[in-house]
Amino acid sequence: MDISCAFPPVPDTPEHIALADRLGYRRAWVYDTPALQLDVWMTLGRAAELTRRIELGPGVLIPSLRHVVVTAAAIATLVDRAPGRVNVGIGSGFTGRLAMGQRPNSWDLVRQYARQLTALLAGEVVEIDGAATQMLHGPGQAPKRPIRVPLVFGTGGPKGEAVARELGAGVINSVPVAGFAWSALLAFGTVLDPGESPDSERVMLAAGAGAAVVYHRAHDLPRAPGRPKLPDMPRGAEWSRALEKIPERERHLHTHRGHLTYPNDVDRAVLTGEIVRRYTLTGEADALRERIVQLGTRGVTEIAYQPAGPDIPRELTAFARMAGVT
Repeated sequence: MDISCAFPPVPDTPEHIALADRLGYRRAWVYDTPALQLDVWMTLGRAAELTRRIELGPGVLIPSLRHVVVTAAAIATLVDRAPGRVNVGIGSGFTGRLAMGQRPNSWDLVRQYARQLTALLAGEVVEIDGAATQMLHGPGQAPKRPIRVPLVFGTGGPKGEAVARELGAGVINSVPVAGFAWSALLAFGTVLDPGESPDSERVMLAAGAGAAVVYHRAHDLPRAPGRPKLPDMPRGAEWSRALEKIPERERHLHTHRGHLTYPNDVDRAVLTGEIVRRYTLTGEADALRERIVQLGTRGVTEIAYQPAGPDIPRELTAFARMAGVT
């Protein structure tokens, strides 16, 4: 099992990735969420300057946010700064689009974007918007083509998984996905100190946002296969009622405020220690090690742990020690 980490692109993220590098994490994924945080590529570029070993990549890019040629140039830039250490995740857009009140991209669009991107990086001529397009960088202006980087797809169900299989890629998801040689699980939570209550303020700040995202997804994508439904979730109806007090036009702004970084006012009204333990990797070290072993039996090959709360170094260090990577 590879132990990796994931981060929102905020000002301190490059330094946190540098710590993850020293602690022994395999990869660092950075979200593409411009409505919520800073730029993914500038964050990764700074992280490349501060690290030597850890692999780096966006997890996951959203095709509609930038032209495919712009993405190809960004990947080439990161490969130049961190050769042999770059991975690329692509998805249809959960947070990055829903936070702007937009639905996820179609998987046909994601497939086309990924094919165009791979071909551009290989140095091929690609038809884009009805015209022949190619990376025209001259000698010394970019890494030599072909530029080959491993791909994973942020899948939310069978359509995304079919695209990943078709293109021979891995997957990254917030639920275990079996049947892939590379299946990364985006995980949240915190390692409890011996005897620490999961209802403590520290735990709520470190793991509450990770539990809240289950409510966010259930609200935004109620028909997503294999996901909990709001009426069946603990205090799900209460969460819905709190959100419905907000005008519908602005509701998506409040749903995603603090998304994956801190529990917002709607979330804090319903979250409990029991809910946090149910929906995140929160517990004492021995119990979490057992859960990671169980995840491996369900097809997970990589844990991508996203720390949160006011003390990211504490979270990264505790998780690394628990998982045996430091």
